[in-house]
Amino acid sequence: MLDLRPVGYVLGLLTVVMGVMMLFPMALDLGDGNRNWQAFAVSAAVAVALGGSVALASANFDLRGMSVREAFLLTTSTWVVLPMVGAIPLMLGAPDVSVTDAYFEAVSGMTTTGATVFPSLDDLPRGVHLWRGILQWLGGLGIVIVALLFLPVMRVGGMQFFRSEGFDTLGKVLPRTIDISRGLILAYVVLTLACAITYGALGLEWYEATVHALTTLSTGGFSTTDQSFAAFSGPAEYAAVVFMILASVPFIRFIQFANGNRLALLRDVQVRAFLRWMAYGVAAIVLWRVLVLGHEVEPALRESTFNLVTIWTGTGYGSADVTSWGSFAFGVLFVAGLIGGCTASTGCSVKVFRYLVLKEAMLNQLRILVSPRTVTVPRLDGRPIEQDVIDSVMTFTVLFFLTMGVVAVALSLTGLATQTAITAAWTSVANVGPAFGPEVGPTGAMDAFPTAAKWIMIFAMLVGRLELLAVFVLFTAAFWRG
Repeated sequence: MLDLRPVGYVLGLLTVVMGVMMLFPMALDLGDGNRNWQAFAVSAAVAVALGGSVALASANFDLRGMSVREAFLLTTSTWVVLPMVGAIPLMLGAPDVSVTDAYFEAVSGMTTTGATVFPSLDDLPRGVHLWRGILQWLGGLGIVIVALLFLPVMRVGGMQFFRSEGFDTLGKVLPRTIDISRGLILAYVVLTLACAITYGALGLEWYEATVHALTTLSTGGFSTTDQSFAAFSGPAEYAAVVFMILASVPFIRFIQFANGNRLALLRDVQVRAFLRWMAYGVAAIVLWRVLVLGHEVEPALRESTFNLVTIWTGTGYGSADVTSWGSFAFGVLFVAGLIGGCTASTGCSVKVFRYLVLKEAMLNQLRILVSPRTVTVPRLDGRPIEQDVIDSVMTFTVLFFLTMGVVAVALSLTGLATQTAITAAWTSVANVGPAFGPEVGPTGAMDAFPTAAKWIMIFAMLVGRLELLAVFVLFTAAFWRG
């Protein structure tokens, strides 16, 4: 029988954490003399009281006995419930929006998508910007922990391939799980601080540097200004590229690096493929812009690198009008958004690991066709890929593109133009951030979208961030029958 106590207990504690985190934007607005601090104060009190009550009511159980079904339910519930809490100050205070818009913004933050329905970011209190950054930072950290400690056990999308590295989560290895979680949090915090200091040294104000560090390391993309990263063009773009890439590689490699394995990152086959493919994409766009469009080399290199990396990693910042670069460059950017970062990172979309598995599986099939009597085993980084991993990866990939297609059709039925519907489906399922089309505002805001379209995108952002199967399994009768 499904035990809801562990789910309620963890959700309650996380809600309390959300309430405590609201004190930071509250303090910032209070220091600025902005009355919006009251909205954060009330929201924090509600979150702490509600979360504490649920945690206390659910505390009489052994967390080590959590089943896989309960892990599925907890994973999805976390990204459904916590944005509800995160939306409260957006409804009670600035920008005083509807339930739909507040929940959309909070889901976009927690899933690190970066799509926004706020048409004028420049008019928001600084506390709201900080809160949006905190939402993304927490969501990025949460998805790294889930990817390393939960998805391998839940066998979602081929993640069971990584179980042999000791990233198990339930039962006997709980102490190891706690050790890994502490290491992940430390690496995440250190990289965030390094990013903030770098931005500050390059001329960003302290709060702008802080917010953008939070949204860079989470590959979220929320900005403090309607200009997005165009307001900080120059050296800051190159710095952002470095930290977005670091946020999109497996965080477990940073732990291994700290423990003495200095070549952990470079030896990772995912990282090598990720950097190589990204270099190809940058080269293609730069050559197109310089040789075909006649753009100057340095701006073309800087803008192309930044905007390709921000879309590839799913961060979603913008520093230039990419639609003016022509259909070829835009096509490269669109494909980049469908690749994403590495597993166990804050990156999103299909991810490099799955494409590598598909490539090896296809090559193996070709070898079998050439030599039917030869027994071959597909390998990745020297390790054999088991058939259940290949099946899981193929299922995930097909479901990903099928979901994106269904979402695009559903969005078009709400009245959105074809270009808008396709790019909105792309940006929500792949958690990329920007959308393009006539209904998208001049600042990239999606406030003009129909309410139905916003709820479709909310669902798409959630399933995309949680690797699809972790959500869809909850809609099967077998899950609830146990």
